[in-house]
This record gives sequence, C-alpha cells and structure tokens, in this order.
Amino acid sequence: MRKTVNRVLLGLLGLGLFALGGGVLLGGLDLQRRWDFGMPGWWPFRGPDDVVLGTEGRTRWREEGWWWPTVIAVFAVLLALLLWWLLAQRRRRLGGVLVDSGDGAAARLDGRTLEDVIEEEAQALDGVSRARVRLTGRSTAPTARVRLLLDPHADPARTLGQLSRETLAHARDSAGLDRLPSKVRLKKVRHQAQRAA
Repeated sequence: MRKTVNRVLLGLLGLGLFALGGGVLLGGLDLQRRWDFGMPGWWPFRGPDDVVLGTEGRTRWREEGWWWPTVIAVFAVLLALLLWWLLAQRRRRLGGVLVDSGDGAAARLDGRTLEDVIEEEAQALDGVSRARVRLTGRSTAPTARVRLLLDPHADPARTLGQLSRETLAHARDSAGLDRLPSKVRLKKVRHQAQRAA
C-alpha cells in the first residue's frame, strides 16, 4: 500500500513540476508568439519579461491581518504532513511472529529472538565476518533483511547459497512459516595491505 501511495504522490508531483516547467519555458522562449498559439487567460507567463510573482501579487494581501498567519499555518501543516510521510517510510522492526502451534491456537515468537538466532547462524557461515538481520512486514508474513559483511577470501555465491538453503530455511521451518522472503546485502571487508619489515 505504501509503495502505491508513494508512486502516485511522486507521479503527481512530477507531472505538476513538468507542467509548470514547460509553461515557464514556453513563456521564457516566447514560443507563444513565435508559433502563434495562445495560453489561457489565467496563465501568468506570457513572455520573456514576465516574472513568477509580480509586484501586484507580492503586495496584494500585505495589509490584511489574516494573510501572514494563514500563510504560516499552511506551511506548518504542509511541513507536518511531509515529516509524517517521511517517518512513515521507515520500515518498522517486527515485534513478533505468529506461529501455528498445531492445536488451533497461535503462539507468538519474539521477533528480536528470531533475528538474533538468524544472525548467529549466519555469522557461523564460512567467510562471514558479521551479520545483521532485521525482520519487517506482518506477524503472519515476515520479511527478513539480511546484511552480511564478508571476509576477503569469501565466495559470495557460495555464502548466499548457504544462507538461503541452511540459515533462512532453518528460521522458516522453526517458525512454521510457509515462506520467508528475504533481501540480502553482501559487502566485503577491505583487505588491508600488510607491510613486510
């Protein structure tokens, strides 16, 4: 849902900026006169000498007592909405995973505990220097985000295969999940050159 909303908002914002930029370009290059076409009467950019906000537009409401409080309130609400949208982008850590106990009741497995177990098992793999795991998503359909720091001698393809076939499969089976989608990031430790004395 969040991805769809983000795409729609960014698409609308991009479309608006494209239309505004195209209109300014039409006026700035005086294409209306050159190509002999007209713009709507409300359009502010009619030629190269027009400005975005003229003197009349800047001073029109200056004497009104409600103008500046309204402008400040609108910008404050806009800023609050943008901050809320930004904070909504952060993926929240999963508190727990619902496990089918087999007797019709669901048990709750602590999300941090499952993360720690996956981290320990991943760090035990050959060539893995450090592992970080974060579970996101819903308690009935978690997603694992795994970051591995590999030793210089590690084979990334082999390590990724082991992680998928062993570590993540164990976590999926122990939690009784049908599937455990995972996103894995691999990064190698930089090999420091050694000096011979």
